Amino acid sequence: MSGDVFDIEQIRKLVELMEEHNLAEVDLKQDEKQIKLCRGGVAAAPAPMMMQAPVAAAAPAPVAAAETDGANIAIIKAPMVGTFYARPNPESPTFVNVGDSINAETTICIVEAMKVFNEIPAEISGKVVAVLAKDGEAVDFGKPLFKIDTSA
Repeated sequence: MSGDVFDIEQIRKLVELMEEHNLAEVDLKQDEKQIKLCRGGVAAAPAPMMMQAPVAAAAPAPVAAAETDGANIAIIKAPMVGTFYARPNPESPTFVNVGDSINAETTICIVEAMKVFNEIPAEISGKVVAVLAKDGEAVDFGKPLFKIDTSA
């Protein structure tokens, strides 16, 4: 690629290359400028109000926090900035409810970022003690989403 890497067409080409080669991140510098592109998951067709089921994501996992409410309570935090969805679409039941047992592979929610619907795995096992975010709520990186009792 030649030319200014900050040209919108060059950025589009970079995004296409990232998708084609399944790259999660590209970090480029040109003179004093820098651009870092991160891909959080596989894109689903843009769907206002989430009418389509989301596509599984290769999103970075939420942080099962070091901050806890008790010896066995872990906090799962938002892995990115976006919109929290507790269900795959408005007509479906929630992914998890208080009292549900989960394992590391259990999808606990979706975080939509830039029209990409990222399914978020629990990455820990235990019992859901609390859901801390509301369906459709905007969340920031690191916002607590769930409390999990890891002793259950």
